[in-house]
Amino acid sequence: MITILDYGMGNIRSVEKALESLGAACQVRSDLAGCDRLIIPGVGAFGAAMERVGPLAGEIRAFAATGAPVLGICLGQQLLFDSSEELGEHQGLGLIPGRVRYFPPDMGLKVPHMGWSPITICRQDGIGRNVKDGEQAYFVHSLYTDCADKNDVAAVANYGIPFAAMVQRENIYGAQFHPEKSGDVGMRILRSFLEC
Repeated sequence: MITILDYGMGNIRSVEKALESLGAACQVRSDLAGCDRLIIPGVGAFGAAMERVGPLAGEIRAFAATGAPVLGICLGQQLLFDSSEELGEHQGLGLIPGRVRYFPPDMGLKVPHMGWSPITICRQDGIGRNVKDGEQAYFVHSLYTDCADKNDVAAVANYGIPFAAMVQRENIYGAQFHPEKSGDVGMRILRSFLEC
């Protein structure tokens, strides 16, 4: 059973609808009972999200250590990382080495990065295997994930600087964009997650 984690800061209904349209059995829960695949959605600030996820952090890490697939979406991708500089210093789940950073302020870009942007696939395994270079995904974010190991970058997009649009470390996957709002591209990514 796919569990969409409800910690009070997510785009839960749209993710649930997307999975249902793919014929996937899913549940929305605030715990991991009965879970064999985990999706961590998220909209909002990193620190506030980790305060809410905190009581489950050990359980999430233990679940990930079993090799079961985990997908973080938008803020959920960021929570997979070691730390974030958003509104102070905050520790994340530590499932993917790296840090969440602000876009450089001197680039003259409007933040948040909002809208459709092309992505370039870096890895042909995992959730991006059915996506072609240049296909577009829908982003809404003010920070980006900076992977300590560049082999964890599964796809890149560019907003003044290249950044990780998707990440993958073994059974841990992330999408900085919203696959559930990215049309056919997003549905292919979610289907690939169901098949991992």
